[in-house]
Amino acid sequence: MSVNESTLISQQFRSLFGENATDIDKKIDQSQHVMGALRDLIELCGDDPDREGLEETPARVLKAFLEYTEGYKEDPKVHLEKVFDVKHNDLVLVQDIEFYSMCEHHFAPFFGVAHVGYIPDGKVTGLSKIARVVDGYARRFQVQERLTNQITNAMEEILHPQGVMTVIEAKHMCMCGRGVRKTDSSTTTQAVKGLFANDPSKRMELLSLLHK
Repeated sequence: MSVNESTLISQQFRSLFGENATDIDKKIDQSQHVMGALRDLIELCGDDPDREGLEETPARVLKAFLEYTEGYKEDPKVHLEKVFDVKHNDLVLVQDIEFYSMCEHHFAPFFGVAHVGYIPDGKVTGLSKIARVVDGYARRFQVQERLTNQITNAMEEILHPQGVMTVIEAKHMCMCGRGVRKTDSSTTTQAVKGLFANDPSKRMELLSLLHK
């Protein structure tokens, strides 16, 4: 990595690398190793890492992965701590929250939408905060099942609602673009707590509202 590339990466991802010089030096050293390995990968796949179009690819890939995994820099539950006292004891549902994540098994993307519903118990949170929670957990190395549970558990832990339910629909490139190559396949997961776990009619009420 050139000096200019090292400086650019350390500035752009300063909050990830840390504020002290020693830590930044360590991260830059790790970046050099990663970029060297990416050059080897390009060559192993059969191309020339020095040809035009590929010579800057290792730096681009490194920076892209740091963006893909920005969720590690925060505790997504914090977004839910801003609450409002509102007398609403029926379903609140935020649908079609787009997300992009990275499969931890193949480092291939998976993406789709999350639907998050909850029944408040005296306090509600901002609708955009729920979307931020989804992003915070999605932008990590993930599996869809864990992502679904993490969103649901965060809602329950911070808001203490009467019930919470998360449904995620996603396409996985590790299945659509490689392996069995089933391009039309998608995966749906759900996690339920409280009333949604104990009352099937509540689950059906939420599910009936999806994709109307």
